[in-house]
Amino acid sequence: MINILYDDNMPYAAEYFSSLGNAKPFVAGDISDSDLRDCEALLVRSTTNVDEALITQAPKLKFVATATAGFNHLSEDALQAANIPWFAAGGCNAQAVAEYVVAALYILAQRNGFEVTQKSVAIVGVGNVGSALSNLLRAINVNVIEYDPPRANVDGSFDSASFSDVLNADVISLHVPLAVKGQNEYPTEHMFDYAALDSLQAEQILINACRGEVIDNQALLKLFQAKATSMPTVVLDCWENEPTIDTALIEHLALCTAHIAGHSLEGKARGTDMVYAELCKFLGCVPKHQLLDFLPAYELDSSSQVMLAKSAASDSLQAFVSRCISSMYDIENDDSFFRRYMAKSTSFSEIRRNYPVRREWYAAKVSTNNSKAADVLRNLGFSISN
Repeated sequence: MINILYDDNMPYAAEYFSSLGNAKPFVAGDISDSDLRDCEALLVRSTTNVDEALITQAPKLKFVATATAGFNHLSEDALQAANIPWFAAGGCNAQAVAEYVVAALYILAQRNGFEVTQKSVAIVGVGNVGSALSNLLRAINVNVIEYDPPRANVDGSFDSASFSDVLNADVISLHVPLAVKGQNEYPTEHMFDYAALDSLQAEQILINACRGEVIDNQALLKLFQAKATSMPTVVLDCWENEPTIDTALIEHLALCTAHIAGHSLEGKARGTDMVYAELCKFLGCVPKHQLLDFLPAYELDSSSQVMLAKSAASDSLQAFVSRCISSMYDIENDDSFFRRYMAKSTSFSEIRRNYPVRREWYAAKVSTNNSKAADVLRNLGFSISN
């Protein structure tokens, strides 16, 4: 029986991993020395750094996996030097992040009086998340601009837009990994530096739901302080120096959250499921579980059911779609909580750790007698009941 140590914030981890060995949970930031001494398979999320120091404390370690798409918290060099195979759950939260961005756009549209479908959206980084977002936006006939030079280099079927095209788009949504300057051919660290940020106009929207370091946060703050009225609308889910972020930025942002764009129940549970499948492969055994074994049915409360069933005749199509989205994911509630909490505390990590259950849109069945609304919602991934 293999000794498995897993982050207790991985949904359904006990159900998945107890069948594979001696599975024990740990709280991020609080792994005991004795647990590490006996650990053979370490399963983490982004809040645990697996570096040389940790690996040295785990002499029996044979396998490492993160139930997150990003893997900057894993030291590839240290794992390779120790000959330890590792895995990251790429794409596990792609749908959740894409839905976060679309939810932000619909809320901003309602606030600022524009039509989502009339905006051009530049997607910077067209991997798992960027592709999911592109699919959602194209499904509702939004003009999408895709920017990903590294992908264009290896994928002959993909044509990347220019960075100039990105800077001229109505909306810029960031979905790249962190690639440090001086270490990568296509660095993304401070891709949006002072000059790039200063070139943006007041009518533009900038959304970061990838890595905080892609935007120079200090440059952004300086520009807000210097020319607040002519700055673009900015949405930040990811921040530099997490969890010790610069809270002075908060008051300048249209929407701000605690790096939770990908934190749907499905997204997090999909990460667990992918890690489980990879661990089974490593152990040479056949998986016994799948995600559908554990996900609960989704039920809207009675007030939401009435709201969604209401005819859209008294609403604009966009307003109705926006209300449907908010009934599943109220991004303004996350924003409001984040502002209140960070005004009294610096515990960014606690907000993430205690984030409430959020479901992806397909989990809900929406009833409406407006065929156009039904088409839009269906294209966004909602299940439409007849």
